[in-house]
Amino acid sequence: MKKMMIALIGIALAVTACERVPLTGRKQLILVPNNEMLSMSFTQYKQFLDTSKVVSSNSGDAEMVSRVGGRIRQAVEAYMNSNGLSKRLEGFKWEYHLVQSPQVNAWCMPGGKIVVYSGILPYTQNEAGLATVLGHEVSHAVAEHGNERMSESLVANRLLQVGQVATGISTASRSPQTQAIFQQAFGIVGPLAYQYGVGLPHSRRQESEADHLGLIFMAMAGYDPHEAITFWTRMAKASGGKAPAEFMSDHPSDARRIADLEKLMPEAMKYYKR
Repeated sequence: MKKMMIALIGIALAVTACERVPLTGRKQLILVPNNEMLSMSFTQYKQFLDTSKVVSSNSGDAEMVSRVGGRIRQAVEAYMNSNGLSKRLEGFKWEYHLVQSPQVNAWCMPGGKIVVYSGILPYTQNEAGLATVLGHEVSHAVAEHGNERMSESLVANRLLQVGQVATGISTASRSPQTQAIFQQAFGIVGPLAYQYGVGLPHSRRQESEADHLGLIFMAMAGYDPHEAITFWTRMAKASGGKAPAEFMSDHPSDARRIADLEKLMPEAMKYYKR
């Protein structure tokens, strides 16, 4: 019964919910309607800004974030329109804000809602470095990685419920202690196996995919894609080798990331316009 239900769910999802990521062509699972994703994004973005120290748009750094973000946006829209993918940008309401925070981070919610933390600016150092970061983060939104992760979580939770039902049936005649052992084994082994065997590797794949798209977008925006390697080299030195082993991380290692960018450089240079 468990195998049959898993198979039926898999077939239904494969038929109804598969899309392809722009540029890479990778198939992905998309279950959450776009309007729901955008609604959640816009609400969360506003709440975040209302409770954060947003840097004045008149400051030089905030102006730079807006300027670089605008150029990345134009590149994204140009690429999507020329490749018949403009539907992916329906409902986008682009915003760029610099937030005062020591965090070395930036992100882009669905719909083009961008935040850059001031803590990352010493590492970006210039507009091209910032374009590397924003190109990467915007690519997550364009590739709908957030929706994909939510969709996979929904499926994983559903399969977990199916597994629990099947386990309950198969152990119904056993003692409560035996049932507890079975449930514990399923609860621990299942999620961990998914995390290290599927979840983290897939997250790393999404990060590498965002690097790929971001490199193309920053090149189209007029930023030398070689600056992406320079930026990640700085980040690698800053980490001081303290990053976790790659198989335990949701990001590729710095060395792998830099090597992959070097391989992608000939492709990116075809899009580069000074």
